[in-house]
Amino acid sequence: MKIRDILDSKRTLSFEYFPPRDEAAVQSVFDTIESLARYGPDFIDVTYGAGGSTQALTVEMAVRARRETGLNVMAHITCSAQTKEAIHAVLTRLEDAGIENLIALRGDPPADQSSFVPVQGGFAHATDLILHTKKNFQFGVAAACYPESHPESPDFETDMKYTRLKVALGAEFLITQLFYDNDDFYAFMDRAATAGIDVPIIPGLMPILSSSQIRRITQLCGASIPPGLDRLLGEHADDRRAVRQVGIEHTTKQARDLLDNGVAGLHFYVLNQSYSMTKILDDLRATGHLSRLS
Repeated sequence: MKIRDILDSKRTLSFEYFPPRDEAAVQSVFDTIESLARYGPDFIDVTYGAGGSTQALTVEMAVRARRETGLNVMAHITCSAQTKEAIHAVLTRLEDAGIENLIALRGDPPADQSSFVPVQGGFAHATDLILHTKKNFQFGVAAACYPESHPESPDFETDMKYTRLKVALGAEFLITQLFYDNDDFYAFMDRAATAGIDVPIIPGLMPILSSSQIRRITQLCGASIPPGLDRLLGEHADDRRAVRQVGIEHTTKQARDLLDNGVAGLHFYVLNQSYSMTKILDDLRATGHLSRLS
């Protein structure tokens, strides 16, 4: 089912997974997918690795998840390290496997490059990928957006210009980059409304599992850590279990507030771990918030 059709009738719950570097660990990811399936996600998605490093495994996992779990799977497609012809072949395989939705991204540069450079014969921007997909396939297409602006964008205005272009070219809904201050999301929503963007925008939340990990992730993606949260992470930096609990409590508060304010859904970057997500979702169920997504 097309995700946009679901969004027309309800608010969505979704989970994002990533392919492990070791193919032998793939089953553990599927164990997590099965564990969280009991919460009734409207869709799940499987990411590409940095620089497109897990392209083949990503496609295999997406196809397998669709076949074995029956869940609605959204595929990630990026421009990284692929020619237009290679991307077209991937899209054909996904379509043949019954996958109806994808999120079109430019992708990050490979680890040995400081900036994104398309391969010869490849797409340079997510907008190019969206346009190609809409012209040649019947997928429901999502795109990314950035509450604190894309890290390569010089200002909010430029960032919103390209977000609006993604929608104009066929993106049917948007999923945000992670953020830890809901006010950043609400400010983005105001800018999007002013820019005339009227597609659903789903906030993306990532539970914190370790202090060092989240500092590295936020530095890479341009997200910020609010002072109060930053202080708690510093106080418990050497206690992974305490940091995980801080993350659970913070993400739960974010989710409650977002649902109270009528967001289109919740998209969780689960980092292939079920413990924190189970605690968060059970809390949301106990307070009645989870039922707002059913």
